[in-house]
Amino acid sequence: MAAPTSSLSLLLLVAAALISCFATTSLSSTFTDDNPIRLASDGLQAIESSVFSLLGNTRHALSFARFIHRHGKKYETAHEILTRFDIYRENLELIQSTNKKGLSYKLHVNQYADWTEEEFRRHRLGAAQNCSATFKGSHKLSHAVAPAEKDWRAEGIVSPVKNQGHCGSCWTFSTTGALEAAYAQAFGKNISLSEQQLVDCAGTFNNFGCNGGLPSQAFEYVKYNGGLDTEEAYPYTGKDGECKFSAQNVGVQVHGSVNISLGAEEELKDAVAFVRPVSVAFEVVDGFKLYKEGVYTSTTCGSAPMDVNHAVLAVGYGIENGVPYWLIKNSWGEDWGDNGYFKMEMGKNMCGVATCASYPIVA
Repeated sequence: MAAPTSSLSLLLLVAAALISCFATTSLSSTFTDDNPIRLASDGLQAIESSVFSLLGNTRHALSFARFIHRHGKKYETAHEILTRFDIYRENLELIQSTNKKGLSYKLHVNQYADWTEEEFRRHRLGAAQNCSATFKGSHKLSHAVAPAEKDWRAEGIVSPVKNQGHCGSCWTFSTTGALEAAYAQAFGKNISLSEQQLVDCAGTFNNFGCNGGLPSQAFEYVKYNGGLDTEEAYPYTGKDGECKFSAQNVGVQVHGSVNISLGAEEELKDAVAFVRPVSVAFEVVDGFKLYKEGVYTSTTCGSAPMDVNHAVLAVGYGIENGVPYWLIKNSWGEDWGDNGYFKMEMGKNMCGVATCASYPIVA
């Protein structure tokens, strides 16, 4: 969207005000007390004023200003603000058009509403992984009748939702989530385990740090490495680093792992029903980043092993408005989706959710 017609000096003044409102501390410190546009105590009034000056006093500009304030966005130039506003409007149109279709899920404006799909894939998803190791699984069916619904959170073994940040390390959070649940189930107490150790140290097991990996391969790393450190001892940085594993800080050891047969949702359901939470992966496609609630379904995602690009944790299942679903814990923070969770349609191997599933056995 073009800026309203104005003099060059006014446009520069507006740009300076926008930088002052949205820049980091180091940038904002370059502005002096002579700057005529000051931040209000909560920042919202100044943000609205600056956005209106650049974009015009429109409904979309007001929505954008409130989005900036709510999510603490920091833009460094007027050009960046114009670019982000265009992306925001496109995402807003997608949200509105999707929600009008009466689907089983809803989208909404969240912290990713000013990101392009390419940016989102680069910062939140790992590279697509080929899960050929799961063509023939090792899970032994219980042959019992599974309950109509299951939620392992009710049994206190699911750890809190974490946030992977700007690193394609979803596979490490899926791994630790499964291990934390297994540990709590086996030993009756909760634990938080190190994703960063997996990012830094598990490369010899065909994982790639912030560029992706597989929980099944991470379980093997932990098994043969001698354990996984606690989060406290080996905290998360969200970037690739040198391995700093210490056997003195091990929080859990892995005896082995169990793979679910490729695409076998009934097998996956049996495991989630009678064993514990299971690491799964699926293909994230355009628009999923804006998910809010309901049972997600898609006509554009694939179901082949090479399609999956995001690892998560299946912690249960159920039925909502007649649609069966998987209850899945994500790693994008509690302020994403349904308090950090989402529901994925069950029974169609939707987006490949059953193509790359496994769970660990802890020792």
